[in-house]
Amino acid sequence: MKITAGFLAGGGIGMFTLAQAFKHKPQLDLKPRQLSHEPSENPWNYTPLDPGTTAKLAYQFYPDGSCMYATFKSIVSQLAEIHGEPFVSYPYHMFRYGHGGIGGFGTTCGTLNGSAALFGLFITDKAVRDSLITDLFQWYEKEPQPVFKPEGSEMELPAIASNSVLCHASNTHWSKIAGVEIDSKERKERCRRMTASVAAKVVEMLNSLHSNSYFANTHSNEAAQSCMACHGNEGKIKNTAGKMDCNSCHDESLGHKMFSDVHYRLIDEK
Repeated sequence: MKITAGFLAGGGIGMFTLAQAFKHKPQLDLKPRQLSHEPSENPWNYTPLDPGTTAKLAYQFYPDGSCMYATFKSIVSQLAEIHGEPFVSYPYHMFRYGHGGIGGFGTTCGTLNGSAALFGLFITDKAVRDSLITDLFQWYEKEPQPVFKPEGSEMELPAIASNSVLCHASNTHWSKIAGVEIDSKERKERCRRMTASVAAKVVEMLNSLHSNSYFANTHSNEAAQSCMACHGNEGKIKNTAGKMDCNSCHDESLGHKMFSDVHYRLIDEK
């Protein structure tokens, strides 16, 4: 038994040493950088709004059409009051499809879907638009929510990071930690309050972009960057694409933790 234990201990130390010797922790270089943006010459330009007012409107509109609808309408309806057309005639009803992760399918959270639509409405530059979407989605993954609390409400809800941009994963994770059922009034109120928080965040981002003071990559997910450095287009493995948090769906095995870097180093260059 002592001899066996010695072999196991020695082998474990050897494997650990080997893994550390090859360890290089590949990271994508995504440092914060200032974005410059010039409004396009079309009638769909953004005017700075108040985040607090927007949050209250999103919470108010939520019962009429759920998360995506309320996120979008809370911002565009204010611009309609300021500018009139073309904002006045916008068909808000089309965004009711985003409820429950698109028609109840549990995919992208409706607040994010509506936010991306807003960025698409105001920003024609693909690089700038994609940067804002990435920042918002990564903020959503890691920022404990909800933090918005409507006036007069006595319901206390815990603020918990969703770890995912997917409706079903976000709701399931929050409900499990909060100790409530997925169909509970607490979980439903959580989504309503999150809609208010996301709408306010979008206004903060657009306000900064409008004043040319916006810095991108301020919510970068280092764990996801590390995964994509190997598995993304810039890595050797190149077997996936995306920016979302990998760990919300994929568990990292012991073998991957110990030898992924060794494996990466030994892959033949293509």
